[in-house]
Amino acid sequence: MKQSEIRELSTAELQEKLGVVKKQYADLKLAHAVSPLENPLELRSTRRTVARLATELTKRELQ
Repeated sequence: MKQSEIRELSTAELQEKLGVVKKQYADLKLAHAVSPLENPLELRSTRRTVARLATELTKRELQ
């Protein structure tokens, strides 16, 4: 997800999306531990998406 897409989401949508993406990241990590992923860069992009969502939520809480 791009930062511009994240900014357009409501706070509730952000929290929901963060939960979904965190679950997806955990599943990817588990799958990669069992057998190597076809595209290991998915781990990086998913982890960065989690960070972007969490950062936007924190930013909104501080305002």
